[in-house]
Amino acid sequence: MTLSPFHPPDDRSLAPSVRSTDEKGSAPAGGRTRPDPARRPPQPGAGQRPAQPERSRLTSRAAVLAVVLCAIALSLAYPVREYIAQRRQIDQLQAQRQAIALELGRLEQQQKLLNSNAYVEQQAQDKLHMCPPADKCYVIINRPPPPAKATAGHAPGTPWYERLWGSVRQADKAPSR
Repeated sequence: MTLSPFHPPDDRSLAPSVRSTDEKGSAPAGGRTRPDPARRPPQPGAGQRPAQPERSRLTSRAAVLAVVLCAIALSLAYPVREYIAQRRQIDQLQAQRQAIALELGRLEQQQKLLNSNAYVEQQAQDKLHMCPPADKCYVIINRPPPPAKATAGHAPGTPWYERLWGSVRQADKAPSR
């Protein structure tokens, strides 16, 4: 028998057949024998196997799972954003409705006042200087202006830089402790 580098030798011709037995020492059913892998002679050209590079922890299942999770997240992002925008719009509309309800209550109260004759006569006298026919009314033509409230160094028409410089002078005149 000749050995070629391309074809491994036939195990049956090189090694005697070893009959495998089970734990009890009896032959397996069917009476077949298997060669013992420990007694098998080395195949030509088959030395040590080259070390396989360390496998990545990212398996194909994990990659598919990541893609599916990203797809789910992306498909849910738009509806969630729209939901939040609609909730915000609903809150704004409810606040606007409350403001309109308050304004409506104020206007209804003003309408009740305007429907009363006493209020209308009072407004005519105060704002339009009208006088009821039975009364004598007097109008003061050159009324003196009301006294102006004194503000802290703030004269109307004084520029800001002059007020600033005046406050610096006033602080300089203050006695030091």
